[in-house]
Amino acid sequence: MSNTYGYVGKIARINLTTGEITTIPTEKYAADYIGGREICNRIFWENAKPGTGAFDPENMLIYMTGPTTATGIPTGGRSVFTGISPASYPEQYVWSGIGGWLGAELKFAGFDGFIIEGRAEKPTYIYIEDGDIQLLPADGLWGLLVHPTQKKLEEIHGRKVKSMVIGPAGENLMRNASITTSNDSVAAKGGFGAVFGSKNLKAVSVLGTGAVYPVDIKKLFELRLKMANPAMRPSPVKLEPTHGMDGNEIPVEGGWLRGQVACSHGCNQHCNRLMMNMKSAFSDERINQVEKCVGIFAYGYKEDCSWSPIQNFETSKNHFLPCKMLSMESPEPDFSDPYAPELFKQVRGDIVDFWKPDFDKGSVMMDMCNEYGIDKWDVIVWFMTWLSMCKKEGLLEDMDFGMEVDVENEEFVKYFLDMITYRRGKYGPIFAEGMARAVRTLGKEKYGDSIYHGRYSQMIGQRLDLPVSLEAAWGHSFHWQGRGFEGSIYKAGWLAHTLELMTSTRDIMTVAHFHDDYSNYLEYKDDPYHSKKLVESVIFNILKAETKDTVTCCEWQSPDIYWKDMEAEMLNAAAGTDLTGDDLEHQAMRSFLMFRAILIRNFGRTRKMEVEAVFPAITIPDTFGEVATWEEFNDLVDIYYDALGWDRETGWPTREVYEKYGLSDIADELEALGKLPN
Repeated sequence: MSNTYGYVGKIARINLTTGEITTIPTEKYAADYIGGREICNRIFWENAKPGTGAFDPENMLIYMTGPTTATGIPTGGRSVFTGISPASYPEQYVWSGIGGWLGAELKFAGFDGFIIEGRAEKPTYIYIEDGDIQLLPADGLWGLLVHPTQKKLEEIHGRKVKSMVIGPAGENLMRNASITTSNDSVAAKGGFGAVFGSKNLKAVSVLGTGAVYPVDIKKLFELRLKMANPAMRPSPVKLEPTHGMDGNEIPVEGGWLRGQVACSHGCNQHCNRLMMNMKSAFSDERINQVEKCVGIFAYGYKEDCSWSPIQNFETSKNHFLPCKMLSMESPEPDFSDPYAPELFKQVRGDIVDFWKPDFDKGSVMMDMCNEYGIDKWDVIVWFMTWLSMCKKEGLLEDMDFGMEVDVENEEFVKYFLDMITYRRGKYGPIFAEGMARAVRTLGKEKYGDSIYHGRYSQMIGQRLDLPVSLEAAWGHSFHWQGRGFEGSIYKAGWLAHTLELMTSTRDIMTVAHFHDDYSNYLEYKDDPYHSKKLVESVIFNILKAETKDTVTCCEWQSPDIYWKDMEAEMLNAAAGTDLTGDDLEHQAMRSFLMFRAILIRNFGRTRKMEVEAVFPAITIPDTFGEVATWEEFNDLVDIYYDALGWDRETGWPTREVYEKYGLSDIADELEALGKLPN
């Protein structure tokens, strides 16, 4: 390998306990496993022992780029972390994607990825510069907020340095702590900020002067003009008079300034909202923030997300990627499409009345999540919704937080987030463990399953019961599952998302939004429980998610269900390969099977565990009042396992399946452990 055509040739292995730093040739893995999450899965399989906990020194955090990273391929700057997650319930192997410029900078410095293990004796940070890696004292960084940490590292190493850092939440092992790099891009879903903290690791800083070149410059420019067109456009700063969407619009006195920024190197799209001149949680100065879609609900949460069916089901004339309308101008609908009236019929969100509009309070909430390093999704969609519902249902009367619970009070929001970040008082340590564990510590029957009586469906015109804890599965909250947050999804859509979640370990919907052709939907909408076509589409979306984290690229441009070779064309332009979409699908299934084997060997995953984890959530009425039955859902699971070639009873892949994808060694080890089906 050389410093061209996708990879630079080395993966660093860093032991914080011993200080030993070694390197692994990238081609040891890249020759068979392409990159990103697929390589991470193979490294974890070969090295991780069952029984290791998230905060044990033996927990390996594996960070990998992909062959498109740093090449200028659109959205190719993204990268991925994997490891045992403290945020999932129970602790399991999880991945977390991250944008920013660090992945590209790492390649410029001569490395394609790194593995972090062990625990430093004192606060430490890793500094990587042009092939050299140092472990440096972080005494002057420990305790700092996220942005001051990044600024301090720039003072030490120069303004060109790129860093990923944790804030106080990670230092104090808050299980929902994130890792933050440029443009407030975060690895949030795994709680890996807390793993950094458990290892006494404050940051990884990188400075490189090398270069990475794609093989096919002409193809690169073609992709930059074609991918996501016509969304690729200049992003001038605009004055917005309101903030929010649907029933959550907030008039903003004097307006607010919005720009659009790319999250990673090489991106031709500007998806993230740059919010300018916002209120700070920590000083009288005005600040700029980079926010994602869920941030909208920090500012006001009267009505749940509403969608048109096209968010899941598309046609060749009308197909948008999810959420695109939130941060950029949407393409004009093509009403020559005979399905257009149905595609653009809006499904209104439920009235939930969690908190009234308050622009400054929302800005403060977002600022605290950014600076403390906490997953915003869990704060907005779970912590704050739980507090709101419990307060209105009188469930908190026996609990003394030290301040009156009021999610509409800016001072309480600051107090609560400070309490869980620093584990203060009686309840700080409880909620620092994350909502799934906190609810069980407090008592799930009362604090998880009690009914909130304030949910009202605008689609059927009646109240719908909702539990006060919006828990889906694996220690994560609802997302695109037809109830709770983003509830206005048709049954076939929320069943598809539930299958995706079932064989995952985290909220998979941030990378695997469900997409399908509308003509397919018409075939299974009346009986999705017994549809092989629905299952085939679920598997397609899961494999596209694996592909995106392998190549690597982004959910906002992939998948395009009418351009199935898009990711292959990206890889070919970057690395000079000659792969097709079918080839990448084969690789993605190999990655998915390695992930499955890890869950079976290290965490005892079975069908029983999976179905029992996801089923309770879909017994809650969706916005149309519909629920799943145990018998019908298990019929769908049978079809799903059959399509994958997995054993129905155990949920385990057979030897034949492993061997089909070149994983006979994994089959041998699982057979020796008694974890292959008979």
